[in-house]
Amino acid sequence: MTDVSIEAVKSYLLDLQDRICLALEQEDGGACFQQDEWQRPGGGGGRTRVLANGTVIEKGGVNFSHVFGDKLPPSATQSRPELAGRTFQAMGVSLVIHPENPYVPTSHANVRFFVAEKEGEEPVWWFGGGYDLTPYYGVEEDCVFWHQTAKDACQPFGDDVYPRFKKWCDDYFYLKHRDESRGVGGLFFDDYSEGGFEHAFALMRAVGDSYIQAYQPIIARNKHRSYGQKQRDFQLYRRGRYVEFNLVYDRGTIFGLQSNGRTESILMSLPPLVRWEYDFHPEAGSEEAALYEKFLPHREWV
Repeated sequence: MTDVSIEAVKSYLLDLQDRICLALEQEDGGACFQQDEWQRPGGGGGRTRVLANGTVIEKGGVNFSHVFGDKLPPSATQSRPELAGRTFQAMGVSLVIHPENPYVPTSHANVRFFVAEKEGEEPVWWFGGGYDLTPYYGVEEDCVFWHQTAKDACQPFGDDVYPRFKKWCDDYFYLKHRDESRGVGGLFFDDYSEGGFEHAFALMRAVGDSYIQAYQPIIARNKHRSYGQKQRDFQLYRRGRYVEFNLVYDRGTIFGLQSNGRTESILMSLPPLVRWEYDFHPEAGSEEAALYEKFLPHREWV
């Protein structure tokens, strides 16, 4: 494990949390993140930062956590059963931003690092993460910009990286029970150790650094658009899809709960307001219908 630097990863993640929070505070212009430091009884802890009732951001959370324990939870060994019973360290930054204006998309990002160890055997480590965009009212320019920024971040690591991570994101952020995408995708990768530690760590940093470059201009372009109760109601309805995915499918949420993480920090990703409506169908030809017809189906944006 001489080539693996846990401290370098931790230092980067703490700095990434600082930089993202600062950029979002500047874009919001009306509120600041409040920090809550916590300790996990089983080992480790973190710092949760939440911004609520801002000028632009209705609720946003940017979390750092570093937890460790004697046994990997089932969610972490589902695809790697040979790791069951190992001790582990897991650290990452995870964030979800829920703007108040329905014309500003929700966004999610996460970058993380795992190490699983067993006496007498080589440690196993990997990176994971990505980001995805969940618009309520689709804007072609925003979706193209989001994906172009993601592609540019991946390009130094090979021509195949963006297409592979983009498809992984499309497949992952999919609500099977709805037969519907959560949003317009982005990047997703997991169990990544290709090219050795320095290469894989550099890719994780590229993804982490490019998130705010992709998202902040989209906030700026849309945060002053006027809207009414109809748009707000549709936003709250579509937020229900976000809740459904996070509670049913999201590996990070499941890992956090199974590893006895801090529940308040794990569930900070949920929006403050949401609504469900029985058998809702948007009016034909409406902006709401366009989301389903033009933006949610998987497509190549760049």
